[in-house]
Amino acid sequence: MINLNQLRAFYQAAKHMNFSTAAKTLYITQPAVTAHLKLFEDYLELKLFKKKNGKLYLTEEGKTIYEYSQKLFQYEKEVEGVIEEIKQLKRGTLRLGTARTYARYCTPFLISHFHDSYPKIKIEIDEGSSRDMIQSLLEFKNELAVVAKSKEPKDICFFPFSREELILILSPSHPLANQKTITFRQLADEPVIMKEAGSGTRRLVNELFAANGCAPKILMEMSNAEMIKLLVQHGEGISFLIKGAVDRELAEKKLATVPVEGQKLFLDVGICYLKNQPLSTPAQTFLDNLKTLKKENVCFQEIGLLLEKIPVKRE
Repeated sequence: MINLNQLRAFYQAAKHMNFSTAAKTLYITQPAVTAHLKLFEDYLELKLFKKKNGKLYLTEEGKTIYEYSQKLFQYEKEVEGVIEEIKQLKRGTLRLGTARTYARYCTPFLISHFHDSYPKIKIEIDEGSSRDMIQSLLEFKNELAVVAKSKEPKDICFFPFSREELILILSPSHPLANQKTITFRQLADEPVIMKEAGSGTRRLVNELFAANGCAPKILMEMSNAEMIKLLVQHGEGISFLIKGAVDRELAEKKLATVPVEGQKLFLDVGICYLKNQPLSTPAQTFLDNLKTLKKENVCFQEIGLLLEKIPVKRE
């Protein structure tokens, strides 16, 4: 195998046609350059230089090897430039998984904040249930995942950055929509349009029903929150979604909400990553930015309040 130190000594000597200049360029002594070249020629079993009247010339073999070594060290210079760009976040990829609800509701704001600061970082977004996104970390498909808090595997770190209220939503024409509160007994008989298995919302709703000694009457289950809202608007059933995801529909009276007596549900939302595994520079920076935002908001709070800290991009 070619010794790169010897090849580098040859390259600099051939480039400058002077052993002393090569030594200064490499920050070594001229005898060290001479020794490297002797060992290199012995290894190759070729003569690379010849001298005439005190001047240095390349042999034909030397010219060929110089041509290729020139390309090699040009690539080395390019690699050094790429490494510096990576360190300065001028190059790289952020692979981020997100639960579907947050993909539409909060993740775009977080990404926009990051992208404004680091516009040359490519961002790849993967969507799925919270459970799917946790699995994607374990399989190295994503480095970070925005999900609801659950019983994470021991290999997963969870950093919380907001707490989202989960509310009951109904059609404004639903018979229970005008009540001040709903008892759980009334709720238990209603058909429920449920989020998909593996979602944080599904887990919390199941726990609510189990705590009251019954199971939900599931009419449909789906991952698309927008479709759930439309079905509820048309009176197909009731559902539970995070408050921030339905604020607009509630304000426009397309949906209604009524508190469930004695029940208050919250989802802790945060970002997950693998323990004892290095994060890429973009992923570590994204995580650090979230931690900075969290420090500015001492209490757990809804993502809407957290995002008030993020400046709006102006055209």
